[in-house]
Amino acid sequence: MQGGHRGHGEHGHGGAHPGHRGGGGRGGRGGDGGSRRPLGRGDLRLLLLALIEQQPRHGYELIQLIGELFGGAYAPSPGVVYPTLALLEDMGLIAAEQDSSRKRYAITDAGREQIDANREMIDAAQARTRDSARRMAKATIPPPVREAMEQLKRALLDRQGLWTEEEAARVARILMQAHGRIDADDATA
Repeated sequence: MQGGHRGHGEHGHGGAHPGHRGGGGRGGRGGDGGSRRPLGRGDLRLLLLALIEQQPRHGYELIQLIGELFGGAYAPSPGVVYPTLALLEDMGLIAAEQDSSRKRYAITDAGREQIDANREMIDAAQARTRDSARRMAKATIPPPVREAMEQLKRALLDRQGLWTEEEAARVARILMQAHGRIDADDATA
């Protein structure tokens, strides 16, 4: 790894290298200890490296791609992403090239080595991100709908040992009818 870094990184923390394991554990932005932040400590660096490994990208594109991972429910701010990119560049893991008026970031050989050495941690960061995105999406579902979903899940689990081909077909028809009604109601709204 190359020289020092600017002391900036995701969530305003410096220090840890892309292989840092951190798992979050502290409260999210709302300050309530029960909420979780969308990305665990160190995960932004790992996600940025993985995305840049796929192909060279602009900072704004990286923000959009991470936002897409969260279905639009969260996107890291430029004030977090660009210092993290600068840190990765200082560490020699990515290189910036000027593309018109913007920088495009590409993975370096050292970055590839870092990714290869930390593939499991990158995979874990991606899994944590998917889990966080699911939690955030679930939180946007109104409480009465969430409760109905839980009741449906319990009803299906209570059928264990009672499944026959006919029963499975009957329940599948009911679920497909519910799906069709929800979609039809959306179309007429």
